[in-house]
Amino acid sequence: MKYPIYMDYNATTPLDKEVLEAMLPYLTDHFGNAASRFHAYGWKAAEAVDLARQQVAGLLGASEKEIVFTSGATESVNLAIKGVYEAFSRKGNHIITVATEHKAVLDTCQHLEKSGAEITYLPVDSEGNIDLTLLEASIRPTTILISVMAANNEIGVTYPLKTITEIAHRHQVLFHTDATQAVGKLLIDVIADEIDLLSMSAHKLYGPKGVGALYIRKKLNIVAQQDGGKHERGLRSGTLNVPGIVGLGKACEICQQRMTREAIRLGALRDSLENGILGAIPETKINGNITYRLPNTSNICFGRIDGEQLLMSLNEIAVSNGSACNSASTEPSYVLKALGLDDDSAYGSIRFSLGRMTKPEDIDFAIKHIIEVVNRMQKVRVF
Repeated sequence: MKYPIYMDYNATTPLDKEVLEAMLPYLTDHFGNAASRFHAYGWKAAEAVDLARQQVAGLLGASEKEIVFTSGATESVNLAIKGVYEAFSRKGNHIITVATEHKAVLDTCQHLEKSGAEITYLPVDSEGNIDLTLLEASIRPTTILISVMAANNEIGVTYPLKTITEIAHRHQVLFHTDATQAVGKLLIDVIADEIDLLSMSAHKLYGPKGVGALYIRKKLNIVAQQDGGKHERGLRSGTLNVPGIVGLGKACEICQQRMTREAIRLGALRDSLENGILGAIPETKINGNITYRLPNTSNICFGRIDGEQLLMSLNEIAVSNGSACNSASTEPSYVLKALGLDDDSAYGSIRFSLGRMTKPEDIDFAIKHIIEVVNRMQKVRVF
């Protein structure tokens, strides 16, 4: 086994070797600009981008014309929310989202509040669920957008996208989902689920960093947030990252082929991990809904333990205590606080996220390592 054992796949995933092989020619021989329409170098790059657009669309159940390439999920979220806000400002200025959304959504909404937007941040219950009755009751005549993530990055809880879109559309409101953690792990069909906008990133599904996509439903017009060349149907100006886009497309193709059986495998490994830890350490409990969640994710509270000391002591496994985007913060996880955990319990919680490299022997080793570390901390009274 390779140490430390990687169990932080929700932060990022390793680049799949098949994805790297697909990208390499576009980093060397086929280096053309996809916007260069008058010679073979540009044509080759454009063909690669077209294929990648089809591959991304195929994973989402979309049309390739509905895919806009970006630098990642954060840009996609900004383009979706700000683009809708500007495009539909005559109708209203109200947006509904959830208190446990990723910072890409929350910070974007807070930015819009400075420009006159009114934002409703829905609370969650102790399992991370939202009240759909409250969601519908929060809709106003001025509501233009509802944004709810497909799956939470910290606790793995998933949300009923189809039901939410039905509520939104019943009131002529658009629906956006940040599906960064769900794409490639769960089946998402934007047509069947009637999703209007969907954000995603390559590096969460074994693709390269620095590239993502935004699905925009056909005939839905939003306002571009970046000017300079009318690329991507005028919605995202800038020279296309052809190698990255090729990598995203290939990663989506691989996920589409392997997703179902990989979800079953990872779900079994996650359950083994939880059973081993909870069975040996009585103070532990799982944070979030244990029925509706990602198959690879487990957020475990170790009680009133020194969480920082615990993370530092678990030097044989790579895990985290929340979102990588908030790792510099000294505050406890706002997601866990929203569930009702006190500061000590939030600090004493660890997220385990599994992936393609995770094997049964990794789980066995992790359980043994965690038990040894917690027992040692108990003896020296670090609690």
